[in-house]
Amino acid sequence: VQLQASGGGLVQAGGSLRISCAASGRTFSSYVGWFRQAPGKEREFVGRIKWSDGYTAYAESVKGRFTISRDKAKNTVSLQMTSLKPEDTAVYYCAVSRSSTIYSGSFDPGNYIYWGQGTQVTVSS
Repeated sequence: VQLQASGGGLVQAGGSLRISCAASGRTFSSYVGWFRQAPGKEREFVGRIKWSDGYTAYAESVKGRFTISRDKAKNTVSLQMTSLKPEDTAVYYCAVSRSSTIYSGSFDPGNYIYWGQGTQVTVSS
């Protein structure tokens, strides 16, 4: 599976940005997650969507501000980010989990085996 992320950029605090992840090679399966990594910090879970039923879950830090959606016809997953804060600045990665991943493991980046190249999101204050 090849994952291509797009849509990152620079935005002012309070603004919105949408990033997308397109898969080629095979269709998504199980979970598609979004993670981010800021300079000097570990990669952290942002949110994920279960491909089959669209059920989503989010980190507390982004809950109510970020929304993940999927387009089965286009084999893409998007992350809509609103009310952005400077602390949201990071490289954002989409990833696909093992097909055997269950709910409890869907928050762990270690269960994701395909990763996109990352897209930079910078929020200025």
